[in-house]
Amino acid sequence: MRHKLCDLNDHHHDKICGIKEAEATDHAAVNVGFASQNGSLRTPEDNRALHRPIAARKLQTQRRGRRRGFREREKFCQAIGGKEGHANILSCDWSPRRGVKYSKGHLLAGAPIGGCGRSRPMGVAAAVVGSQSRSLRRWLPRAVMEAGVGSPTGEALRRLGTLRFDNRALRVLPLDPCEENVPRAVPGACFSRVRPTPLQNPQLVALSWPALALLGLREPGTRREEAELEAAAALYFSGNRTLPGSEPAAHCYCGHQFGAFAGQLGDGAAMYLGEVLNPRGERWEIQLKGAGLTPYSRQADGRKVMRSSIREFLCSEGMFHLGIPTTRAGTCVTSDSVVIRDIFYDGNPKKEKCTVVLRIAPTFIRFGSFEIFKPPDDSTGRKGPSVHRNEIRIQMLDYVISTYYPEILQAHPDNNIQRNAAFFREVTLRTARMVAEWQCVGFCHGVLNTDNMSIVGLTIDYGPFGFMDRYDPEHICNGSDNNGRYAYNKQPEICKWNLGKLAEALVPELPLDISVPILEEEYNAAFEAHYMRIMRRKLGFIQLQLEEDNKLVSDLLETMHVTGADFTNTFRLLSSFSVDPDPSSLENFLDKISKQCASIEELKVAYKPQMDPRQLSMMLMLAQSNPQLFALIGTKSNINKELERIEQLSKLQQLTTAELLSRNKGHWKDWLLNYRVRLEKELEHASDAGAWSAERVKVMNSNNPKYILRNYIAQNAIEAAENGDFSEVRKVLKLLEKPYEDTDRYGEEPAEEEDVAAAAAAGSSRASSRLPYSSKPPLWASELCVT
Repeated sequence: MRHKLCDLNDHHHDKICGIKEAEATDHAAVNVGFASQNGSLRTPEDNRALHRPIAARKLQTQRRGRRRGFREREKFCQAIGGKEGHANILSCDWSPRRGVKYSKGHLLAGAPIGGCGRSRPMGVAAAVVGSQSRSLRRWLPRAVMEAGVGSPTGEALRRLGTLRFDNRALRVLPLDPCEENVPRAVPGACFSRVRPTPLQNPQLVALSWPALALLGLREPGTRREEAELEAAAALYFSGNRTLPGSEPAAHCYCGHQFGAFAGQLGDGAAMYLGEVLNPRGERWEIQLKGAGLTPYSRQADGRKVMRSSIREFLCSEGMFHLGIPTTRAGTCVTSDSVVIRDIFYDGNPKKEKCTVVLRIAPTFIRFGSFEIFKPPDDSTGRKGPSVHRNEIRIQMLDYVISTYYPEILQAHPDNNIQRNAAFFREVTLRTARMVAEWQCVGFCHGVLNTDNMSIVGLTIDYGPFGFMDRYDPEHICNGSDNNGRYAYNKQPEICKWNLGKLAEALVPELPLDISVPILEEEYNAAFEAHYMRIMRRKLGFIQLQLEEDNKLVSDLLETMHVTGADFTNTFRLLSSFSVDPDPSSLENFLDKISKQCASIEELKVAYKPQMDPRQLSMMLMLAQSNPQLFALIGTKSNINKELERIEQLSKLQQLTTAELLSRNKGHWKDWLLNYRVRLEKELEHASDAGAWSAERVKVMNSNNPKYILRNYIAQNAIEAAENGDFSEVRKVLKLLEKPYEDTDRYGEEPAEEEDVAAAAAAGSSRASSRLPYSSKPPLWASELCVT
């Protein structure tokens, strides 16, 4: 008969825990024991002897052995990362003749195996199964090393253990009284306690020292220290080991998804670990995304895979270094654990490695956090799990405002309505400025549901995001957004719509007759002002702010659209445009900018019809014969887009490369002449033409990135990582940390423009490896689909 050993607690070390004898057999379950000097456990006979009057010498010997055993147990706990006095669970065989037999097996980290009652051991649990006899003292060090647990040194573990936690959210907001970790409704609570599910053989893909510095962790000085800290990070930031002071929990929230209220959602794969106070007194919440099941996992498994995790890790850091408000990513850890995923939902699933991202932000509370109080929705019939619990809404408002908007609390200490109105106004302004910055770098979020909108104005939850390559105002980065709800040009309006849902969620603590005017009067104005401020800097307008600038920007975007120009590279190139009216300089620039325009091959891919001709014909007939039925299965805009694609493709079939080049140059010449006139007005107000020109180039290059996380760059890094090579992920991370730098720091070979163009037109990823990271994407990149 094989049994599990229960947890040991240090405050019980004066006792020998109870022994359960097996009934009518020569085997027994040793409920609790500790190792003696030779590695065996005490038998039931030994333990019963302690309760009998025996000779003092024998008793003294037993006590000595017990003290030695306790010291060994402490060493055991420390060796596998447990909190002092917590032994974790072992499987063993015992019989009166043979005593206890340890067996070699796997060392699993982060969760108990078996166990007694509701105990929650800290650190790593060990499961020892099998039949080969082994002394604990001889077996454990090797088993720990084989599992990757013993590789970090005590110094590396100590550095991570010094993180100072102050988990205010769990102290202030209501906790779920039920700790059953199964998908279920969670009424009357903002958080549920959970435990990360261990991963097999966690391995660090990459880490971001600028992000980890927010927690007070400094970059190591030597390569050895770096390797040790990376090994420790793989354990703690995979969820296999729990940081001292952390309290894993999952957050409950709801959300409007694609415009419809979805009811309870919550952290289905993410886990709050706690709030770290860094040496500067700043508060940073840390999360593990992909750490396993929570009560909010619904039908999913609580896991994330390598491709989505690498994308989120790189984009979180890339957005920060672009200067855009965002959550951060500290580490990306993969493993040998696998899950099954049907990537394109086409019935072709495959195994993918479980991967975890450490996310960092002031808070991950979102608009949807306040929607848990929503009564039954008129359209979907769904409701929040905490409907009619207004006292919790008040608690959440008090917590969010006092913690993240203390200046508002200070300004309105005695009037909650005014305080809440000021809070909503600030969230509105931050959201407007954030989406304006997205638009200025061509970023598409992809899933702008209310549960993906941060209450402190950060870009949050990177899923099927994408940076535009060829400028298209209707660009859709999410392959599953069939109706284009979250297209690039719709993002500002969608964010405003989401703010409207937040306003509804704050009633009655903030009446709609106060919040709605704030939204209507301030959102659009804040967006436009911030958008134009950035655009002027992107175009080098540093002296004047003129009304005509709006039209010049609109004309620029239209020119980019009709020529299929690369959004990022076109803005970057404009800094080299000369105010000199010399015709030759204009022609030279036209040659350069024409290379950033879409080729015929690229345009053919872009305008490729997406519907079967027979399906399109049927939809057109249905629209005429039965408009009501057509409205249920299709939209007029989708049909119009398909007809436009067919028309554009037909024109392209008859267009030569020379004709396309001539047409593109004509469009750009018209706009550049107007741009030159505007720059001349700037020059007229400058006291020193040379200083103005240098400052203009400096300002433009600091607002127009050279490097962004293009989909094909991310895909190349993902494919390398899936083959065990993490160097490309780390190289791209370093690239994104300096997106505005014009110097080559990444070992890229200088490439001739003709070679770059040829490689970009090639259809294979091998050809793309020759491309500089700042070049237009290769043709095959247009086929990438992110859902």
